[in-house]
Amino acid sequence: MLDFGQFDCLSFDCYGTLIDWESGILGYLGPLLRNKGVSVTNNEILNLYSEFEPRQQRQGYRSYREVLAAVVRDYAAHFHFAVPGEEAGLAESIRGWQPFPDTALALQQLNQRYKLAVLSNIDDDLFAFTAPKLGVEFDCVVTAQQVQSYKPSLRNFEALLQRIPVEKSRLLHVAESLYHDVAPAHSLGIATVWVNRRQNKPAGATRLVEAAADVEVATVGALADAAATVR
Repeated sequence: MLDFGQFDCLSFDCYGTLIDWESGILGYLGPLLRNKGVSVTNNEILNLYSEFEPRQQRQGYRSYREVLAAVVRDYAAHFHFAVPGEEAGLAESIRGWQPFPDTALALQQLNQRYKLAVLSNIDDDLFAFTAPKLGVEFDCVVTAQQVQSYKPSLRNFEALLQRIPVEKSRLLHVAESLYHDVAPAHSLGIATVWVNRRQNKPAGATRLVEAAADVEVATVGALADAAATVR
């Protein structure tokens, strides 16, 4: 177990870690696919997302709105249907994506002891829809739009390190994605917490890779409880 007393700042991935992005993804793509006559399970939708989104993000920087529009077109191509005028809907649905039940209280508890930051593969205007739902004011927010690249690019983490007022050894990065967050943070010597929200469920919207976090928890609430034991 980590010594949580050695850290001054906690940085968080947002979508998947603080926000229930899989419910958000399914809330838009599920009805769209069914309306197009596609018979597909939720797990199949999420597994395809874990392939489509990273592939689009590797094709040079575009806004996240453009990435998600391209992802919708990938589903259309995969299942052989047309999406005239419907590509923008997935990004727009982010307005309604909700935090996990533990998120807001856990962040409020952690904010009593630590500076808090967000490092997210998102556009600034889309994060603006989410920020009021998180219940705290973050000391630093670094988006893909600001950096012009997407995690797992090290540029995003380097930008975070430049902007937060703590030494790297005093930063703890918290994320659900081994691919987007834990592996690149580890390569830079940043301590990490893996929020394994899926537990024993099949792999979902996040691409799977082999990566070792410093500690694993089931929820951000569990992290807050563990950190609360530090004197």
